[in-house]
Amino acid sequence: MSKFFKKLSYSLTVALGISMISGAAIAKTELTMYYPVAVGGALTQTVDAMVADFMSKNPDIEVNAIYSGNYDDTRIKALTALESGKPAQLSVMFSIDVHELRELDAIVPFDDLVSTSEEKAWLNSFYPSLMENGVAAGKTWGIPFQRSTIVMYYNKDAFREAGLDPETPPATWGGLIAAAKALTKDDGSQWGLMIPSTGYPYWMFGALAMQNGQTLMTSGDKTNFDHPDVIEALEVWKSFGEDHKIMPKGTIEWGTLRQNFLEGKTAMMWHSTGNLTTVKKKADFDFGVAMLPAGKRRGTPTGGGNFYIFKDTSDEERKASMKLIKFMTAPENSAKWSVATGYMGVSPDAYETDTLKSYVAGFPPAAVARDQLKYATAEFSTYQTSRVKKGLNDAIQATLVGSKTAKEALTEAQAAAERILKPYR
Repeated sequence: MSKFFKKLSYSLTVALGISMISGAAIAKTELTMYYPVAVGGALTQTVDAMVADFMSKNPDIEVNAIYSGNYDDTRIKALTALESGKPAQLSVMFSIDVHELRELDAIVPFDDLVSTSEEKAWLNSFYPSLMENGVAAGKTWGIPFQRSTIVMYYNKDAFREAGLDPETPPATWGGLIAAAKALTKDDGSQWGLMIPSTGYPYWMFGALAMQNGQTLMTSGDKTNFDHPDVIEALEVWKSFGEDHKIMPKGTIEWGTLRQNFLEGKTAMMWHSTGNLTTVKKKADFDFGVAMLPAGKRRGTPTGGGNFYIFKDTSDEERKASMKLIKFMTAPENSAKWSVATGYMGVSPDAYETDTLKSYVAGFPPAAVARDQLKYATAEFSTYQTSRVKKGLNDAIQATLVGSKTAKEALTEAQAAAERILKPYR
């Protein structure tokens, strides 16, 4: 009997041990992550594949990656989840949301989550221009992920047909107007240029204003809408349709512009570099990508989304979130993301990978957005960004459709911004 009980005791001990190991194996840290898609295409499949790869390498972490619409939709859903008591642990949201998220005390700074020299080096590994929108009050709140600048796509075949050099895209406003006039067809079948003025008109306007020597904001609590150079930039935008007749009058839809370009309805378009891979796959004509032309100087705002970690998270969830973010922004994964989407690699190291080196060598347009960072500034972002931005967007559209002059519209927008931002000074 003693041998029997010894064997039974041993068997129970082994079974208990296996049970404990099995229980530990299935104990996972669960993360919910929202992410937006602003330019269309198969980005959801790309994100899902990256997340699946991460989970295969980190079996103790379960990630539920939820596509949540455009940037505005994502912000609303993430903040609604926070209020509901069932929050996400992290999200990709607009880089310009940083002031609003801080004001709501919704996010944690990454400076408080890094401790080792390796982690600190990682935090300092990104392009400084891309970090501008993620830094506030001396701390880093957002990590760049799907980031962009505005670039100019142009139809090389249309250039050839118009007698223009397809390898020399216009580099100045004067050159842009001249080329666009040559490219605009009298029957209306092809415009020379289209700049979108719905969806994110403030973003496009940030480029024009900077090209005219002025930014739309000085800080999170001060805007420059009524500066003479800003007013002049909006007058220039309107003149493209009104005076020079190189693009349609009124507003141009963000959501359909890429298709207009692919269908030959415009020979040039200003749009996000996030469209690059889709244009490359779908264009049935020879096309090029160029930096935006200069007025007084070259200029573009950066754009796109950052990773944020929400404050209502446990230590384990924060550690798991950091693992995921470090994985998604690692040089090799950032390079693969850039190739798959057209968004930039977010660090210099990403462009040192064999993946991006070989891709850029075979497809030079992939480097344009990165090279343009030397002329870039932060995307427009203030406290109460949504309210201030709406006033600016309304002013831009009112000017383009002709219901107000640029000076009237921007002076009103500046006055409204002053009222909203004064308490933050």
